Amino acid sequence: MSDARILLVDDENSIIDILRIVLQKEGFRYIYTANDGNSAIHLCRQYSPHLIVLDVMLPDMEGFEVCRALRNFTDVPILFLTARNADLDKLVGFSMGGDDYITKPFNPLEVVARIKAQLRRLRREFAPNVKEKNVYDFGRFRLQLDSAQLIVEGKEIPCPAMEFKLLAYLCKHPNQIFSKQQLYEHVWGEESLGDDNTVMVHIRRIREKIEVNPSRPQYLITVRGLGYKMVLNK
Repeated sequence: MSDARILLVDDENSIIDILRIVLQKEGFRYIYTANDGNSAIHLCRQYSPHLIVLDVMLPDMEGFEVCRALRNFTDVPILFLTARNADLDKLVGFSMGGDDYITKPFNPLEVVARIKAQLRRLRREFAPNVKEKNVYDFGRFRLQLDSAQLIVEGKEIPCPAMEFKLLAYLCKHPNQIFSKQQLYEHVWGEESLGDDNTVMVHIRRIREKIEVNPSRPQYLITVRGLGYKMVLNK
């Protein structure tokens, strides 16, 4: 984990400094920093970080815009950092491809814990495992774990890290019903930090990718009062 490259993006140097200090104490050696959106995009292209902590309020553009630009060429986890805690802001962040949302003021140790959790899940999800099935074929779409690809009707569809992990979990357990809380705990791994909106937004974005009509899903369906399940048609 110490070899992971972390990009911190915030216009407040005090925040960057405290996060960098805590990350270094936790053994992280490769930490890059930016104070604005354009610099963040440039550094991301240059160093290909494994994870990005991204402030929403930046001097040249909103972090949401930066996230949208980053999603054109990277699917690494993006953790939004912001003083705004309205549900609408969280929904916008997730809809842009963000993977987590941390509200200021925050405990730096919590931020680092979330960073480490994201990196552990990434390594566990994509580590080679000859005993695990690597391809899940549902006809219209196919999920390839070894290459982290989502193929829909023969075309590769970009899929951010947390959406891919959630989709992979559901594909591994077809025809099983999971509540929002269960999905959050299994995929995000933070029982006390989740909320319904996080799972709902990611479910909606997955449906937009794999369903013919996302409003009338045939694969990722809602079981009223119980949760969601991925339908594997025999």
